[in-house]
Amino acid sequence: MTDREPKDPTRASLSWQDLDDVADGEPPELVEPVVVAAFEGWNDAGDAATTAVEHLELSWDARPLAALDPEDYYDFQVTRPTIHLVDGISRRIEWPTTRLSVCRPPGADHDVVLIRGIEPNMRWRAFCGELLDYLDGLGATTVVTLGALLTDTPHTRPVPVTGTTYDASSAAKFGLEASRYTGPTGIVGVFQDSCVQAGIPAISFWAAVPHYVSQAPDPKAAVALLHRVEEVLDLEVPLGGLPEQAEAWERTVSEMADADDEVREYVRSLEERAESDSVLPETSGESIAADFERYLRRRGPGGSGGPGRPGGPGGLSGPRR
Repeated sequence: MTDREPKDPTRASLSWQDLDDVADGEPPELVEPVVVAAFEGWNDAGDAATTAVEHLELSWDARPLAALDPEDYYDFQVTRPTIHLVDGISRRIEWPTTRLSVCRPPGADHDVVLIRGIEPNMRWRAFCGELLDYLDGLGATTVVTLGALLTDTPHTRPVPVTGTTYDASSAAKFGLEASRYTGPTGIVGVFQDSCVQAGIPAISFWAAVPHYVSQAPDPKAAVALLHRVEEVLDLEVPLGGLPEQAEAWERTVSEMADADDEVREYVRSLEERAESDSVLPETSGESIAADFERYLRRRGPGGSGGPGRPGGPGGLSGPRR
């Protein structure tokens, strides 16, 4: 069915949480779950995608389901564990991994499974295979992946979001298109393709983040992604304080841009281009792909960044939460 790496039946890569509805390591019984996934790193400019999923976890009181064993997929010299103080005295090591949680949003007649993690450093096919094996056990009906990339878009305009799918019914229902992008991809693209190969309808939404704002988070892009998630779930997502954070982010970036003549003129040129292009064409998959290709050219050979990392000269260090 897929080209997944073979699974070792003698060991489980998923570590289960102590939950009442998880018995003997078996997935719980859920009602037509829709999956929303995001991964830190190359596919997450401005932390927009993972911020959106984290917001859903908090807003809908998501319960933990499982976590992938980090030993299998992460190079700890590249993606290092972190130490936290638990009670001001005790220290706890948090290992980089990918976690799954579940919730039943108010008014929903189905469950939502949330995946939030870090792009793995190795064994991507096995990584996707582990996730798909588990999602298959849950009876997942649709997978929605979220991503964000740095593009030539002004921070003062609505955030362009492109949506793609390989499923004809989803394309018709949500007004999506087939992706024409060719080139480097990250775990979001690989996971979406794995879902398609496994027969699970998969939708991907990508937010465009201004490349000249180098610092995360970008709450404005996170809000834009959440609005697209609302369409798929047919539910209203409580945004909480995100809109106010987005307004504060835009104000702060504008103030920083105004303090730099070169950046101010550059932003103005982007605004003029957006107005002349009537904005809507900028949300197409082809235009996002073109922005991505321009970004790669700006990086040049040997660059260390990806679509979720700063690129190009004249970047601003944006506000932090």
